[in-house]
Amino acid sequence: MICSYECTFCASCVGDVLGNVCPNCGGGFERRPVRPAVDRKGGNFLGKDPATSKVTHRPVDAEQHATLVAAVGAIPPALR
Repeated sequence: MICSYECTFCASCVGDVLGNVCPNCGGGFERRPVRPAVDRKGGNFLGKDPATSKVTHRPVDAEQHATLVAAVGAIPPALR
């Protein structure tokens, strides 16, 4: 799952841990789009621009996140 700032988390973390609230920006998450596997237009495809293999781990502070969820969790993601 991905937020508008491109923070990514697995679907189970988004649903079970984060409450669909990004711990970095407070926004909601959507399914991460998949890049095309083949070049259909102008070199825009997975082979030319592969997804990064570098993982950036940024642990979530559970207490701070609970405060954020309490503040914005009831607001639909499109209205945050």
